[in-house]
Amino acid sequence: MSRLSQILPFIAATAALCAAPAFAADIAQGRQKAEQVCSACHGKDGNTPIDPSYPRLAGQYRDFLERALLDYRSEARKNAIMVAQAKQLTRDDVRNLAAYYASLPGSLSIKK
Repeated sequence: MSRLSQILPFIAATAALCAAPAFAADIAQGRQKAEQVCSACHGKDGNTPIDPSYPRLAGQYRDFLERALLDYRSEARKNAIMVAQAKQLTRDDVRNLAAYYASLPGSLSIKK
């Protein structure tokens, strides 16, 4: 057996693992959780918060939203309302919410 034929299965398995996502977010579940938990403050569309100081979530980067929710959950990021909300979320909820809001069209723009 040649050296190449010995390592080829390892290379193929490694490539398959690298190509597959480490997790799969479920946008439909994220939408459902958003309607239950987030929409009261951030708006049903993620673009119409009830208070102008609340962020618009629609169209934000998925990884940014995940990090923010995880930081609220661990209290690395401080906001009494968001800490209380994020502590109720599972890791899957966080992934799904981030994927859902990232999938929505955002209304943010840069003023020139």
